[in-house]
Amino acid sequence: MDLDAVRTFVAVADAGRFQDAAAELSVTQQAVSKRVAALEKALGVRLFTRTARGAELTIDGQAFLPHAHELLRAEERAVASVRPGRRALRVDVIGRRLGPADVLRDFHRAHPETELDVVTLPDVDTAVEAIRSGAIDASFRAVTMPGRRLPDDIGAVRAFDEAIQLLTGPSHPLATARAVTPADIAGHRIWMPGLVPGSESTAYYDALAAAFGLTIEITGPDFGAEPLLDAIADSRSLATFVADRVRLVWPADHGLRRIALRDPEPVYRHSLLWHRDNPHPALPALRAHLRSGRFDHSDAETWTPAWAH
Repeated sequence: MDLDAVRTFVAVADAGRFQDAAAELSVTQQAVSKRVAALEKALGVRLFTRTARGAELTIDGQAFLPHAHELLRAEERAVASVRPGRRALRVDVIGRRLGPADVLRDFHRAHPETELDVVTLPDVDTAVEAIRSGAIDASFRAVTMPGRRLPDDIGAVRAFDEAIQLLTGPSHPLATARAVTPADIAGHRIWMPGLVPGSESTAYYDALAAAFGLTIEITGPDFGAEPLLDAIADSRSLATFVADRVRLVWPADHGLRRIALRDPEPVYRHSLLWHRDNPHPALPALRAHLRSGRFDHSDAETWTPAWAH
């Protein structure tokens, strides 16, 4: 349906005169008459009766008027849903229990007036394509993995560094330690069945293992976080790595230990990606929040792969 014709119909109904509606819409009276005539033809009914006083709604016109108002309100909502600054900022966080989601929650607490739409996409290639198509506004990714080159229209900035911890069960030889060095865990079994070959996180942990002589096993099916935690809790030899902002919940009798890594502290570097032509006004606020220093690990001796610099 021609919404200009609907808008003209509403203007005539409100004004009661074709001439007054034309002045309100800044068009000629002839244009108003043509639009109303086209709408009447499309509907198959007469909407107005011309009188000496102007234009009066017919019974069909009276029946159509509230629906015409609703059509115009729907148009306003549709436009507002995609107008920068009026719609929610859509951000990809990889997973809702992972560090980027925690950082985005921190941003929302600091900027409660900013409406957010949080999504989770499977990999960096999907995220970049979604940014370029306009499906999302930004994504948290580790985009400096070997061989990774972003398209020229995609902006990227260091978002935050996330410390890596060792997770063990209560019977593990390192369970009572408050902190260990990466060298201390050489020779211990590190099990991470969720690592996917070719992914951002796998590239990071491959580099970590090579740098400190570690063995990371990815064998066995990945049944998710809860079965992994069950296995770690019951084992005297298995441990796994977990980022410090990852939200994990386990039964009290599991007795799991999150142990800090020091000297150096391995950190996983996240970047924020966005399209350079994206005008959404909340994007600068998000980038400024990430630059605020609240996620800085510069006071510690840290390690990250050379390609992440």
